[in-house]
Amino acid sequence: RVFNATQGQQVIYDAIMEYVNRINAEAMAAYSVFIAETTQNYKERYKLPGGGYMQEVNPDQRPDAVKSYGSWDVAYPLKNYADAIGGSRVDRSYMTVAELDNQVQGIVARSVNTTRRELLRALLYKEDETFVDPLWGSLVVKALATGAGDGVLYPPVLGSNTEAIRLRYQGTNYLTAAISDTNNPYATINDALVADFGQQQGNSNIAVFINTAEKAKTIALTDFDPLNDRFITPGANINQLTSLPPGMPGTIIGRTNGCWVVEWPFIPATYMLGVHLDAPAPLKRRIDPADTGLGDGLQLIAEDYEYPFIQSYWQNRFGLGVGNRLNGMALQLASSTTYTSPTIT
Repeated sequence: RVFNATQGQQVIYDAIMEYVNRINAEAMAAYSVFIAETTQNYKERYKLPGGGYMQEVNPDQRPDAVKSYGSWDVAYPLKNYADAIGGSRVDRSYMTVAELDNQVQGIVARSVNTTRRELLRALLYKEDETFVDPLWGSLVVKALATGAGDGVLYPPVLGSNTEAIRLRYQGTNYLTAAISDTNNPYATINDALVADFGQQQGNSNIAVFINTAEKAKTIALTDFDPLNDRFITPGANINQLTSLPPGMPGTIIGRTNGCWVVEWPFIPATYMLGVHLDAPAPLKRRIDPADTGLGDGLQLIAEDYEYPFIQSYWQNRFGLGVGNRLNGMALQLASSTTYTSPTIT
């Protein structure tokens, strides 16, 4: 029994934290397609290279100074998430290693679920969020680029030298059942992201995350190349996908129109989310400054003994906000060109 084996309790908890730290690292690796880095900044000016032309001047004339980049202001929240394992002294005394493992697995699952929920909200909600920071006051946490009401002129798209607005939330004006070679959401996503970040020779490196509800119509597209069953050796004259991007959440099911198609059931039905894998990821994850000693990721932070009950407290402090407001394209498969944010609980 775990809590009666007094000499083994520290060994068990060390093993638990080793496991939890490994889960923290694996979760961040899986979400690295969306999260560029961790940051201790609460607010910053995000910069991308600008465009334009050099100035034609006389040999004895100084050129005017110009802004060599495009920029916009962003902010990041920092929220406190917690959980606990509780029970009486008798419950603890009878708890086995397997039962403790089940409790820890539940906390880990809830932590992963919370990170995923906040990630999807940050990218699929087009509305700004006002986060009241206890130190820095009200912070406006931005979404991806939202068009004319955005107030930002972004760096020129490829083929242009003029800064312009962008719109990264669109309705398709057709439903899932109407997806076809004519009504192709993958072409829309590819065109939008390639215009800002380009593509290498041989096609784009874009991932589009879809719900299972959009899978059948996607597979039916003429340009769709499926990912072969790993237990089957393909025969002759069959296309085979290569250079699969590693560490994706969800399951890569194939490619179409320059996009990796990733089935991820946590994407709300009738929504699609595209990200350019060769550009800086859209989100940053804010954590506490190192000198606070609060750490990073899911942690066991305290045990409380108040007879006859004992509780173990777990904490995960983080916040997700969009930094690169151009690397993302959210589509809603709806009979309108207006995008309505989904409900993510």
